[in-house]
Amino acid sequence: MKRNIFFIKVLATGILFSGSMSVTSCKDFLSENPKDRLPEDEIVNNLDDLYKHSVATLYNNIGGYNDSEGLQGTGRGIYDLNTFTTDEAIMPTRGTDWYDGGFWQGLYLHKWGVNNNSIHATWEYLYKSINQCDESLRRMDLYKKNHPEDDIAALRAEIIALRSIFYYYTMDLFGRIPVLDYKNKTKIIQYDRSYVFRDIVDALQSSLPYLSDERSNTPGEYYGRVTRPVVYFLLAKLALNAEIYTDDNWTDGIRPEGKDIHFDIDGKTLNAWEATVYYCDKITSLGYELEEDYRNNFAVFNESSKENIFVIPMNKTLYTNQFIYLFRSRHYNHAKAYGLSGENGASATVDALKVFGYNTENEDPRFDFCYFDDELTDLNGNPIMLDDGKTRLVYEPMKVDVDISGKPYEKTAGARMKKYEVDNKAFKDGKLIDNDIVLFRYADVLLMKCEAKIRNGENGNTELEDVRNRVKAPKREATLENIYNERLLELAWEGWRRQDMIRFGKFTESYSHRPQLDNEANGYTTVFPIPDKFIQMNKGIEQNYGYVK
Repeated sequence: MKRNIFFIKVLATGILFSGSMSVTSCKDFLSENPKDRLPEDEIVNNLDDLYKHSVATLYNNIGGYNDSEGLQGTGRGIYDLNTFTTDEAIMPTRGTDWYDGGFWQGLYLHKWGVNNNSIHATWEYLYKSINQCDESLRRMDLYKKNHPEDDIAALRAEIIALRSIFYYYTMDLFGRIPVLDYKNKTKIIQYDRSYVFRDIVDALQSSLPYLSDERSNTPGEYYGRVTRPVVYFLLAKLALNAEIYTDDNWTDGIRPEGKDIHFDIDGKTLNAWEATVYYCDKITSLGYELEEDYRNNFAVFNESSKENIFVIPMNKTLYTNQFIYLFRSRHYNHAKAYGLSGENGASATVDALKVFGYNTENEDPRFDFCYFDDELTDLNGNPIMLDDGKTRLVYEPMKVDVDISGKPYEKTAGARMKKYEVDNKAFKDGKLIDNDIVLFRYADVLLMKCEAKIRNGENGNTELEDVRNRVKAPKREATLENIYNERLLELAWEGWRRQDMIRFGKFTESYSHRPQLDNEANGYTTVFPIPDKFIQMNKGIEQNYGYVK
């Protein structure tokens, strides 16, 4: 159903965005001084130092070491909010393991409440990152004042693009959020989601002329940095989800239509689906392509991938970024057989197994790339045994449930995360690895383009066939239902399922041992609540629809 027609002016060239998307203080974490902050009167004297102090340090926030920090890799943060709230993955309660005060059950059942500590910590992490970007913009202004002859446009653009990434995740999770003014730290204003969406699009687009075309996933000057293809990918995501992001009341059963949401790009007016295709084609024109072997994207030392677009660089001897997802999924004896440790937790849901055609003649080839199931062997092909030394460790995928405490399969239920190649030389129980964490990759670009074409009344078979042919999966017609399932088949464990379910109208439906909550059909759980502690500290901030204290 249609509500409004939105018009978003997007220029391929133009000045850097410097409007209302800026920083304010927010009592505690929105006004905190970043640890790497320079005194206001301490001025760096050259562009190299400016980059080191004002840009490079910001990338410390892309990965993380502590819970709720980083875009991926750690627990109880963005990735878990986007994964364990869906029909893709579940953290079953296994006796005394994985109850954690009801946290994991609450995520899966959508019973997270307004005082959830991990949701609050994720909010704080995002605004801390935004605040540090704004501090860097202030440094840029100060440097330019003292060095008017130096061109800082590229550095400023990189900060603005990185800042926009943090705003994107904040908007996606929380809907109506404060957008901060980096020049004025005295006020906090909460904006409608459509306003934030337009600001992010404008900011990203304004940064494009100043960014490099270089790959961000390969070692070198731009390794791990935001470059033009990274921004193109995010703009494609924004356009693909424009119906969601321009909807300011997601509980009224009405949302804008993509064909009525317009972007001006290079002098042309494109609707949301056409804009998605445009940005996807821009990435293709830069030489990205599918790897011949799906597994190469997730291998140890995967920096040579032709497909990966944006990654969290991992080096167990240089960086402290953690990747805990394999560690917390494998059974203790499974991990021990690799010389690592495990926490015996995360598993695929029954619904996900059905999409993969698990244990049928139509099982998708990617199941074996993404999951461990049945009998297990170590890296030398030897059977992995339970503690008695006589019984083989066997995972039982279809036995998984929200709470399997006391069941014979309490410790063995569930297909476990595979996806990334085992780094048997990993440090810290297997959490410090040499596989870069994949955030954006080209297969997703093809699937976004396919979906946008279908939604725009066009044929998306070519893109879908490209993705499926790579793994020798049988041909399927490009329909919305098939592309919805294909996104799970191709992108399992990559943190996109919540967004996909919301876009396809599935997130609030019942699935795999998860009944629909009372009143949830109106869509209120498609965004998380603004942390109540933040609302109490800041008058004028309203809670999201449907949440009560």
